[in-house]
Amino acid sequence: MKKTRAVVQTAPRKLELRDLPVPEIDEDSALLRIEACGICGSDAEQYAGVLPAPYPVILGHEPLGIIEKIGDRAAKRWGVDAGDRVAVETLIPCGHCRACLQGRYQVCRGRGGMFGYSYVPVSHAPGLWGAYADVMYLDPHSIVHPMRKEIPASTAVMFNPLGAGFRWAVELPGTGPGDTVLILGPGQRGLASVIAARAAGADTILVTGLSRDAKKLALAKELGADHVIDVEQENARKRVKELTQGRGADVVVEVSSNSTVPVAEALHYAATGARVVLAGVKGFKPVADFVSDLIVVKEITILGAFAVTSRGYDSAIRLIESGRVPLERMHTHDFALEDAEEAIRTLAGESGGESSIHSCLLPAS
Repeated sequence: MKKTRAVVQTAPRKLELRDLPVPEIDEDSALLRIEACGICGSDAEQYAGVLPAPYPVILGHEPLGIIEKIGDRAAKRWGVDAGDRVAVETLIPCGHCRACLQGRYQVCRGRGGMFGYSYVPVSHAPGLWGAYADVMYLDPHSIVHPMRKEIPASTAVMFNPLGAGFRWAVELPGTGPGDTVLILGPGQRGLASVIAARAAGADTILVTGLSRDAKKLALAKELGADHVIDVEQENARKRVKELTQGRGADVVVEVSSNSTVPVAEALHYAATGARVVLAGVKGFKPVADFVSDLIVVKEITILGAFAVTSRGYDSAIRLIESGRVPLERMHTHDFALEDAEEAIRTLAGESGGESSIHSCLLPAS
């Protein structure tokens, strides 16, 4: 039987490189030869055990690859064939639950909870439910997007974080010309939000970060931010007011990890009638000093952002294929499949070396 390498998480901070059987496919499914898999902040949370996972599970939910084998009905449904390059969405919706029928498939729970790549156990047939592998199974309900092959894999695989930028910073808050957008956190999704907001015609873009984020803040300006604020060196509330002529930001996008402080601060930065998007995961910690009266008196709209929609992915892929933005400036590290643990620890800032902005696994390397 044909085998594939796969990185399997068996417990918090425990990864194993295993050889797993490659399944046969039917008329509605496919096999994907992985070219690259992006390393996401949630990978680090899953690795650490902060994000619960049904062990044992194959990590990796940002797959880019070449269709190796595909059933006839799947080829017709997806509009692709063997040999085509595709970007694969994380979530695998059921298509029939209340959320799916309302057009909110990104919160589908119709398959027994959140069902998607990196979150389905190996014990669930046919087992290859993650992109930290040479080969991954494509479920019939998968959503795939064709991508041009000439784009380097390490750039093409940015479809996922850039898709998040388009959904969180543009689609959800309705960002457009004239808006002042404030992005809290200069990580890969914060930088993607800068790119997306600029593409949407935002008038002014501000980004906050910590002193250790100096390089990321500088990159934010290269990618389209008008102003950056080091919250450890400046009074951020005062600086936002100065830069917005006292109004505050029309759109605030919170994409920092772990710390709950920016969630509470977002209300102080927001203008009257602002839209505040909360997308950074905090490990289910309560938010201290959250002044709800600010939501009332400013009539702030708070929007939760979970995952990405096809619209966001489509916008990201069009921008990547256009070559208009130097996305390669965001990419800092490539890792081999057997170095997956080092890749996760590097993104989490645990490796002791240069910090990562965007990195990916390249199984064929």
